[in-house]
Amino acid sequence: VPYSFCSQPRSLLPRPKYREQSNAAETEKGPRRYGNIMIDPRVVRGNALSIRLLPESTQPSTPEVKKQRKAQKKLLARKLTKEQIRPGTPEPVEGREHVHVQHELYLEEISDRIIEVDGECQTDEFLDRPPTPLFIPAKTGKDVATQIEEGELFDFDIEVKPILEVLIGKTVEQALLEVMEEEELAQLWSHQRAFAELRNAEFAELQRLEEQDRRIREEKERRRLEHLEKLRKQKETAEKVAARAFAQRYLADLIPSVFNNLHASGFFYDPIERDIETEFLPWLMSEVEETLQKKVLGRMMLDSLIRMVVEKRLDEFSHPPPSDQTEAPAEEPRATDAAPQVSGEADAADQPVAEKEETEQPAAEE
Repeated sequence: VPYSFCSQPRSLLPRPKYREQSNAAETEKGPRRYGNIMIDPRVVRGNALSIRLLPESTQPSTPEVKKQRKAQKKLLARKLTKEQIRPGTPEPVEGREHVHVQHELYLEEISDRIIEVDGECQTDEFLDRPPTPLFIPAKTGKDVATQIEEGELFDFDIEVKPILEVLIGKTVEQALLEVMEEEELAQLWSHQRAFAELRNAEFAELQRLEEQDRRIREEKERRRLEHLEKLRKQKETAEKVAARAFAQRYLADLIPSVFNNLHASGFFYDPIERDIETEFLPWLMSEVEETLQKKVLGRMMLDSLIRMVVEKRLDEFSHPPPSDQTEAPAEEPRATDAAPQVSGEADAADQPVAEKEETEQPAAEE
């Protein structure tokens, strides 16, 4: 059955002339009466199936209502506890997502914002009621006056004496009490100062004795450590002396034998002799070898030149000269003169400078 609301027909109350003032005493006397259900907070708007709690100002504060509230709070707490204890749904696979599905008998369209429609009506504004004037009762009876002359009722000087005596007595008594309290406090403070001085003197003496004891213990420990260090050094010195004596006795015959072995193995040598053997003689041999190689090279080149000249002359003499040449007889003495020059060059082959000249001269003859 869909939600519906109906009320018994009733007549409207007469409209007051002034606007009602908000008074808490008047509202507690009786419930409010609404003529339009649109402004009644008890009317549910939006989803009729959702739980809606009325504001505290409109809810009756009875024991039954309090029990219902407690039961609702317990139910909500139990639901939250179950939701926290209940294991969560695993994450959806790729390409899918979780969707909430309704399991109720009647499906309901769910949206983020509930559709609401506002309705308005134009009414005349109420006038403010003027402030109520203060109630002043009407004056009744007659005014009567009585005149009292000075000294008719009482004498001030006489009547004030007992009051002054009481005040002065109480003041003096309070002053004496305060003076006695101050003297007592001064005595207490003097006792406290004497006790503090005695305690400080005893504490200083205790600290002096503790410091003296500490210095004695430190001096004793230092003396003990110095004695141990002295014994250790004496022992170490004795061990060193014994080791030195043993080493001298052990090495007495070792040094001569070592020097003899080193001298026999050639460790001790004459530096001039060693320099001649290692530096001068190898250099001399290399220079001699280089000189001999140059001489051998010069002789080989001279032999090759002589051979070439001889072969060339032999080749020239083996062929007869042509008839039309008249200058051939004049050239023969030059060939014969060259032979002694070559033989002379062979005799001077021992010198390096002569070898260079000999190598240049056959090249010029060719």
